[in-house]
Amino acid sequence: MAARAAANVGRRIFLIATEESGDRLGANLMKVLRQRLGDAVRFEGVGGQAMAREGLTSLFPIEELSIMGLAAVVQQLPKILGLIRTTVTAVTKTSPDVLVIIDSPDFTHRVARRVRAHDPSIPIVDYVSPSVWAWRPGRARAMRGYVDHVLALLPFEPEEYRRLRGPPCSYVGHPLTEQIGSLRPSLQERKRRDEAPPVLLLLPGSRRSEIGHHMAVFGETLDRLSAEGVAFEPLLPTMPHLQQAVAEGLKSWKVAPRVVVGEPEKRAAFRIARAALAKSGTVTLELAVAGVPMVTAYRVGAIEAWIMRRLIEVKSVILANLVIGENVVPEYLQENCTPQNLSRAVREVLDDTPLRRRQLEAFAKIDAIMSTGNQPPSVRAADIVLATMRKARRLV
Repeated sequence: MAARAAANVGRRIFLIATEESGDRLGANLMKVLRQRLGDAVRFEGVGGQAMAREGLTSLFPIEELSIMGLAAVVQQLPKILGLIRTTVTAVTKTSPDVLVIIDSPDFTHRVARRVRAHDPSIPIVDYVSPSVWAWRPGRARAMRGYVDHVLALLPFEPEEYRRLRGPPCSYVGHPLTEQIGSLRPSLQERKRRDEAPPVLLLLPGSRRSEIGHHMAVFGETLDRLSAEGVAFEPLLPTMPHLQQAVAEGLKSWKVAPRVVVGEPEKRAAFRIARAALAKSGTVTLELAVAGVPMVTAYRVGAIEAWIMRRLIEVKSVILANLVIGENVVPEYLQENCTPQNLSRAVREVLDDTPLRRRQLEAFAKIDAIMSTGNQPPSVRAADIVLATMRKARRLV
């Protein structure tokens, strides 16, 4: 072990993750890289609590970049540009054996482009592809200038990069593939799924701005269902940092849900739910893995909606639909996101209808579609990071 560590003295890996999901990916990647390279490897960069537990001292708290909405970004632009400059300076000064940028492309790709311009010898790996298949497809080809390899979380992404002439892209697997056991019901929990009143999950978003856009219409949807005599038990899982925003939104609700807080509680709620009303996003893939039929909604500000309509190039914005390859999950966006539309669709997924059965049949295929064999995503990701270092002759 000592000889192995000595052979890797001075190995430096710079990672940048600015959101909680990326922080978890970065921490798992660091763990495997340390197993491969020994204790002498040094990690530097930007990350959150999970990466800190693996030995990273972040350049700045990632909370400084938790900015949502076009107006907020414009207002905070000088601060964001300053953090980009700080990060680029730190990378080029360190001259790491590899730079791993993790998600958050609005920040991480700006850093990567500047690093490549300053020092083209530093190999750059992008962990989590930006949504080039959904909007601004020209980004894929542009990425060839500053990204050496893309680590994809979704199985269809490598083919999209080939089609769009982007950099090399490999499917390493989604973190959800390691969490299937915590999302699937036990026999007792499956029994609860079929009992009356059925549990209806409410998932208005994972950010304060999303909760602000969706809470009112979700509450009105429950009002309509209740007025129509539909029996259900509303259950709203959330995270500690969003409790206050949820509590504010609930003040206008006539039908009060049971609120549960924390990741374990959220997973337990998924395991007993019969159906869900969810904001579009990664949660739709979680629900599909859990086998919970759903209706999805999405609202943003008027300016953002105008921009998105002109840029989005896919037939569905629902991640579960894109992974499965079928539009089985109904989506109600912007002006179509109304209590009338949502309540009608929710009734369908609560009852034994063709829509509900079609979703369950499609969700049954998801394990095979997302399979990575016996290798966890973090192991596959680490292998490609190390191979990229070797190709750049920064690891012997």
